[in-house]
Amino acid sequence: MTIFNDLSQFLEERLDEFLENNPHLELQAIEEQLREQERDTNKLIIDLQLQEKNLQEQILAIAEDIKTWHIRVSKAQAANRRDLAEAAQEREAALLRQGNLRWGQMEGIKKRIVQAKELRQQIQQRRKQIQAQAQTASNFNNTNNGYTVGWNQGFSNSNYSRAGDPLESKFQKWELDEELEKMKRNMGK
Repeated sequence: MTIFNDLSQFLEERLDEFLENNPHLELQAIEEQLREQERDTNKLIIDLQLQEKNLQEQILAIAEDIKTWHIRVSKAQAANRRDLAEAAQEREAALLRQGNLRWGQMEGIKKRIVQAKELRQQIQQRRKQIQAQAQTASNFNNTNNGYTVGWNQGFSNSNYSRAGDPLESKFQKWELDEELEKMKRNMGK
């Protein structure tokens, strides 16, 4: 696993170095992260709104059941059926507790929706700030150095193949030659 950790650390260091040399690209990366956070927040808001709607429907159904059992309590009391009246009152009380529980859950969801909308607004404001900074940095660094070529070009597995990449082949040959030279030196010792 240390090879993967070393490789990961090496790649992170190269990326940090690259981004230091190209601040406008770092800002673009941050902007993309903010876009992704905004999409995630929008999905969360939609999910919470669906949960709220579901709870509202449950509350309405419970309210209808409470109304039905309240009428039954009255009917049983009027008919002097104490056993049925008491059972109906217990059912009505249980439904009231269940309704209160759903109501509390709905209120919690409403608060989370408000918080998610506030978060989305903060993300949008931050993204606008980053866009302005990126525009400024892009105007400042308008020269296209060798590092930035291809940064904004999409990467597609269908267009890239290690096996058919001439640059990959050159590096593999060079790395193999280096390894052979190293082995020769080690054998000579």
